[in-house]
Amino acid sequence: MTQLEPQPGIMDIALYQGGASHVAGVANAIKLSSNENPLGAPEAAVEAFRRASYDLHRYPSSDHSGLRGAIAEVYGMDPAQIICGAGSDEVISFLCQAYAGPGCEVIHTEHGFAMYRISALAAGATPIEVPERERTTDVDAILAAVTPRTRLVFLANPNNPTGTMIAEAEVRRLAQNLPKNALLVLDGAYAEYVDGFDAGKAVIDDHPNVFMTRTFSKIYGLGGLRVGWGYGAASVIDVLSRLRGPFNVSAAGLAAAEAAVRDTDWVVRCRAENAKMRDWLAGALAEHGVTSDVSLANFILARFADQAEAEACNAHLQSQGLIVRPVAGYKLPNCLRITVGDEASCRRVAHAVGDFKAGRV
Repeated sequence: MTQLEPQPGIMDIALYQGGASHVAGVANAIKLSSNENPLGAPEAAVEAFRRASYDLHRYPSSDHSGLRGAIAEVYGMDPAQIICGAGSDEVISFLCQAYAGPGCEVIHTEHGFAMYRISALAAGATPIEVPERERTTDVDAILAAVTPRTRLVFLANPNNPTGTMIAEAEVRRLAQNLPKNALLVLDGAYAEYVDGFDAGKAVIDDHPNVFMTRTFSKIYGLGGLRVGWGYGAASVIDVLSRLRGPFNVSAAGLAAAEAAVRDTDWVVRCRAENAKMRDWLAGALAEHGVTSDVSLANFILARFADQAEAEACNAHLQSQGLIVRPVAGYKLPNCLRITVGDEASCRRVAHAVGDFKAGRV
């Protein structure tokens, strides 16, 4: 009897492991494993969510015009060049469905976000991993990996889980040297944490084969609602819109995201608070002999002597009710990714790591 088989590539996908939320036997653990905003969502978004609860029997907007218009107004974009999704993950999936498939290649960097490889495999395409240079994107390595089969190149800037980023000049060099039938995707999930950064908008406006993805899950504090968006050439938006389900984003998510994106003061406040505590935490860990690259995101990639030390420190942090993210799955076995929490959380992490390094465990 013929056995039911999934499409090629599906069984090559390792099950995605999100950041842990609980520690067995530990009450009131502090979660610093998923890069969530410790300040939460802006009050305007919370109030919009409350109001939306009165219309739960209504289908959401199918064209997302309110949210697309708000994004366009805040970021100086044409709403016709914006698509919304259930988190930026869904937009990434649309891109792979639309432009990759059997016989096609999708490039990502060795420490890049796991969903690039997953979405490529789900579309039947071949993911191509290229090396980074000291945990930073290497444009020359990407260009060297391009072949006639390359259809997508994913670049997170700043990158997750490293926190590093490359300058606009390097992004432009990459865009200018890619073949016109390959799409460069700039993942700007952490773009709002970089003061004055346009996430690559200027590059996109100059190159129709460059696209960006964004999310409301990080600085806007709406991870629980799953709202993301993409921006690029109208021709790309037209293609992706043919894949998008008509009601892929909930009414409550649309309402909260629209209110959130208009609260620009909230972004300024969260960016400043994050930068302050990120710099403090990096310095405090360095004093205990735990180094990290300069991070432009809302987390720090703490580096230990080897995998054994990283695992031992993670176990100690868990015993203290502190949940961080081991990143061996991102080929960084000697590292722990630590979300920048509020001041009390950062101080607890620094103290616990200090005790560990001093042998007081």
